Amino acid sequence: MKKTKQAPQTLSPRKRPPSGVIRRSRSLSQEEIDERVIAQAEDDAAWEEAIHVSRKPTAIGLSATLAHRAAFLARLHRERNLESWVQRVVRERVELEEKAFTQARRDLTSKTGA
Repeated sequence: MKKTKQAPQTLSPRKRPPSGVIRRSRSLSQEEIDERVIAQAEDDAAWEEAIHVSRKPTAIGLSATLAHRAAFLARLHRERNLESWVQRVVRERVELEEKAFTQARRDLTSKTGA
């Protein structure tokens, strides 16, 4: 039997990319992205409309006893309200925990690395 050459298959119109579409052979590096952003920083037409984001308050459940104790301490510390006092206390505690974690990690790496 003799093999015949087949015509190359063409994509159906639905599977063909739209005309004018340029496909990139590689993605941009971080430096190239930075250069483009810096070049367009002053050009308002290059940017989309600003998006305004608002935060929704997060509810934290406290028992009645704990809420009363916290309210007493907030008044004792002359805080304007319980919520701002709780935010301050949680922020301070998170900072302490982060420092302790960082120090513990530093100590652990110095012991294993030595």
